[in-house]
Amino acid sequence: MVRTMDVLLHLPEDIGEKLGASRENLPRWALESWAVEAYKAGVLTAFEVGKMLGHSSRWETEDFLKRAGAYLDYTVDDLAQDVETLRRRAAG
Repeated sequence: MVRTMDVLLHLPEDIGEKLGASRENLPRWALESWAVEAYKAGVLTAFEVGKMLGHSSRWETEDFLKRAGAYLDYTVDDLAQDVETLRRRAAG
C-alpha cells in the first residue's frame, strides 16, 4: 500500500474562486501543476510524476508531460543505452 500525505493550501477566497472558476477540479489542477513544475526543476522524475498523479502507465505520464510542455529528458546517450539493453535481452 502506498502511503500518502495530505497538503492543505490556504488561498484568499477571491483568488480561489477565480482559479476554481476556470478549472473543473481545482485540487487536481493544483496537484498536476505542482508535478509539472517539480519535473521541470529536476526535483521529480517522470516515474515519480506518474506515481504522484496515479497514472497507470509510463505512456500516460509521458503524454501528460508532453501536453504540459515538460518534455522528457531523453538524450542520445539514453537511446544508446536502451538499444544496448534491447540487444542484450534479445541475445540472451
